[in-house]
Amino acid sequence: MKLWQKDFDISKEIETFTIGKDRELDRLLAAHDVLGTLAHIQMLQSIGLLTQAECTALSRELKQLHHEAEQGRFEIEDGVEDVHSQVELVLTRRLGDMGKKIHSGRSRNDQVMLDLKLYIRAQLQAVVIAIRDLFNRLIDLSDRYKGVLIPGYTHYQIAMPSSFGLWFGAYAESLVDDMHMLYAAFRVANKNPLGSAAGYGSSFPLDRKMTTELLGFDDLNYNVVYAQMGRGKTERIVSDAIASVASTLAKMAQDVTLYMSQNFGFLSFPDRLTTGSSIMPHKKNPDVFELVRSKCNKMNALPNEIALITGNLASGYHRDLQTIKECFLPVFEELKSCLHISEYMLKHIVINENAIEDDRYKYLFSVEAVNDAVWKGMSFRDAYKKVGSDIQAGKFEPIRKVNHTHEGSIGNLCHDEIKRLMREAYERFAFKRMERAKAKLLGTRAPL
Repeated sequence: MKLWQKDFDISKEIETFTIGKDRELDRLLAAHDVLGTLAHIQMLQSIGLLTQAECTALSRELKQLHHEAEQGRFEIEDGVEDVHSQVELVLTRRLGDMGKKIHSGRSRNDQVMLDLKLYIRAQLQAVVIAIRDLFNRLIDLSDRYKGVLIPGYTHYQIAMPSSFGLWFGAYAESLVDDMHMLYAAFRVANKNPLGSAAGYGSSFPLDRKMTTELLGFDDLNYNVVYAQMGRGKTERIVSDAIASVASTLAKMAQDVTLYMSQNFGFLSFPDRLTTGSSIMPHKKNPDVFELVRSKCNKMNALPNEIALITGNLASGYHRDLQTIKECFLPVFEELKSCLHISEYMLKHIVINENAIEDDRYKYLFSVEAVNDAVWKGMSFRDAYKKVGSDIQAGKFEPIRKVNHTHEGSIGNLCHDEIKRLMREAYERFAFKRMERAKAKLLGTRAPL
């Protein structure tokens, strides 16, 4: 079944090529397509294109379809082009010609755009929750090991004392900024394109504000041409936010991989969380973090991939946009898996609390010696030269302690402030509104 089918058969070769992976990928959108249709038919009833009895019957079957989709039991049959066609086919089988009425005032263009936006905002909610879990783990570790010193590096050379408190806390605060990126993406995705049809509106008196309210969107994509121009642009903006999170995870994974090596030895993991070698019996490999690094670096390429697909397209719909689904829809599961496994691994991390005592790190404390001399009255430049001369002459003996008290330093990690920033970032998302709207459409109880 094809919603555009006329009185001729399409070439099988053309059908196979043009449908591509749509049937497989559209299963991810099925529950969202049904939810959008539930809102659309209520609007159609309000403007007289459906009777109350028709709307009630359609709603009953759509709620059943939504349940099947959420249970993973929604299938797109062979010969059916996409999720929109399958939903209409099932309704027509169950309710007769009534099922054919649900497409009034819609095009597959605004329908798939709506599905994508509903899918994106639901996936962003799951990502945000996973980020908050990882953030809490990092803050907990930062608190627990705030007094454990490790070397800090510049140019891969030992530089100044750092601490596990600083290291864990740095990635926690990085996630706060990633949340701001995700919120910007969420705001773009949380606008209703339904009613833009093929990108030029409809002669039906559609109530677009009604469907906006029913679906729990923040607002409309008002201009119908721009609503369609948002296809591809929305995915690119969201992928930029995903890439921001991925960059944080990839950098942390690189640090873990480096710090776990024997040349550093700052941390380790239980044997059961590492892998071995088929030839070297001593190996404990950080495969999890190497894969996190690789997967996240791959995610960093996604915005450019989407930009290249959309960069030279004129306004209006183009079939090129279909190919974005293949690289975009699966990325959320990939990111969530990286967030979850990172949090799980950090839960079991083993810290070397004596790493700093190795004599190779004694020059880390040279700046502390300079600052100590300045406190005693020497100018900074003279103190710098004196400590430098002592190092060159082999006479430098460090005092292996630090006294950093300013905001954000080893002795003042500002966790309360960073937790406040995360709390404020999280609370900006309108998750409750969309959950209430979904529950009302489905006739279920909204989460507390």
